[in-house]
Amino acid sequence: MPPRDDGSAGSTRVRPIVAVAVALPLLLALIVAGIGITLRVAGADPGPAPDAPPVTGPIDIGPAAGPSASSAVCAALVRELPEALPSDGGSLAPRPVRPPVDGARAWAAAPEPVILRCGVPRPTELGPSSPLIVVNGVNWLALPDAAGVSSRSTTYAVVDRGVFLTLSAPAEAGSGPLQTVSDAVTASLPPQPVPVR
Repeated sequence: MPPRDDGSAGSTRVRPIVAVAVALPLLLALIVAGIGITLRVAGADPGPAPDAPPVTGPIDIGPAAGPSASSAVCAALVRELPEALPSDGGSLAPRPVRPPVDGARAWAAAPEPVILRCGVPRPTELGPSSPLIVVNGVNWLALPDAAGVSSRSTTYAVVDRGVFLTLSAPAEAGSGPLQTVSDAVTASLPPQPVPVR
């Protein structure tokens, strides 16, 4: 007669429920890994983008400057801006704008450059219920799908000074550009009530 399994510590048999409890998570992990590999091979999941360095040559930021780009207030703001901007990945070097555009600056960043334009027209999205972001005492309005700006960047507009300006930056740059430009705006442009209609 075979020995009985009484569940004691000396028993060498593994209970079936324990074997299933150990094998099931392993099987699930293998299935998920197999699906991921299949999707990647099929091109459905390109995986992480390779780290491309920012382009440091001249940049064409588009046609003509805004209506107030050559004003004294924009010149004062541009003078107040630092040569380089801080970002999550380190310091962003200045990038030349070709052809030159009044009231505009650019900095090298990946995957897209950081671009500032001073003296732009009033944002059409600005209204009484527009959600504003306050950064270092400056009111910014997020602009959805700004014309002429890549969808890989987010554009914000300063809406509480005597002139409107925009800053477009990729998310990878972090909040450093927005904070630094806010400091330059505070130092060079006095605040005014937000002009809502």
